[in-house]
Formats: sequence, structure tokens, C-alpha cells
Amino acid sequence: MALSMEEQRILMQIEVRLSEDEPRLAHRLARLGEPRRRARTVIAAAAAVIIVLAAIGAAIAAAFA
Repeated sequence: MALSMEEQRILMQIEVRLSEDEPRLAHRLARLGEPRRRARTVIAAAAAVIIVLAAIGAAIAAAFA
């Protein structure tokens, strides 16, 4: 549902006042739609660990074959 011009103006005023009064909160709220880097980092690290463990397992299996 689209906002009317008046509603958009009011929302913009609220955002400006929030940025002036509580800049840290405004910044955190603005970032809500952004993907979290931490989650991507954890997923990449877990994938790297799995690959390393698979390589070690393959090396051990080859040594005993």
C-alpha cells in the first residue's frame, strides 16, 4: 500500500527528528533491511571448516588404504 504525499512528508519529519535526537537508534533502525555480515561470516567459516575436515578425512583414508 503506497503512502500519500502527506504521510510521506510526516514520515520524513519523524526520521529527521529521530536522527537528531537519537542518532545511534536511527542508524540501527536504518540498517534493519541490510543483510548481516556476521551471519555470512559464520556461514563461510563453517563451510571452510567442513572442507578442511573433509580434506583431512580423505588424507587419512588414503594413508590407510
